[in-house]
Amino acid sequence: MATKTKTKKITDDVIISMYMDYVLEHEVVPKSVYKFCKVNDIDEAVFYKNFGSVEGIQKSIWSKFYTNTKSLIEKNKEYDSFTNKDKMLTFFYSFFELLTLNRSYALFALSSDRTVLKNMEQLKDLRRHVKAFSAELIEDGNATKSLKITKHNPKLFSEGAWLQFLFILKFWMDDDSAGFEKTDVAIEKSINTIFDVFDNTPLDNIIDFGKFLFKEKFV
Repeated sequence: MATKTKTKKITDDVIISMYMDYVLEHEVVPKSVYKFCKVNDIDEAVFYKNFGSVEGIQKSIWSKFYTNTKSLIEKNKEYDSFTNKDKMLTFFYSFFELLTLNRSYALFALSSDRTVLKNMEQLKDLRRHVKAFSAELIEDGNATKSLKITKHNPKLFSEGAWLQFLFILKFWMDDDSAGFEKTDVAIEKSINTIFDVFDNTPLDNIIDFGKFLFKEKFV
């Protein structure tokens, strides 16, 4: 096995795969880069060409979940013709389908440390991606509106979308329904609701509601 590792080109995806296997097999995060590299028979120099730390791998995994999801949905030739709400629904459905394929790792990563802030740190890059995706949808929608009063603030909407994402993530973690069908229902209802209320409800109220859901589910 050592020989295979040495002859195989070590990319960031290879290291990520090694890391996910490591934590699932040992049920613990490696204590150091040295120990991780020794177990996987790779040079530390190779590791540091791809990541600066173990924490860097953790952030990158969630970022990869996003980029792989985005790449998948954009392969759909009809995606560009979707409404903004349908684009958001497609993203959420696809993201959680991908996450389900990696459920064992996701549950370990989000449950290994009970500290909320620690868990949020590994989602930092994912948060940036989701907010940028949401803001882009709102900016596209604003481009078709002639009256300034009817336009939405992309920054505030994207924050609301992120809070909604966290709520669904926690719902998915607790979902024990067959095929996680309850999560699909939660996605549909939450995305439909957030798009509907954004047209009829003061934004501050929505953000406050999102914070409440976050507190109830994550703290």
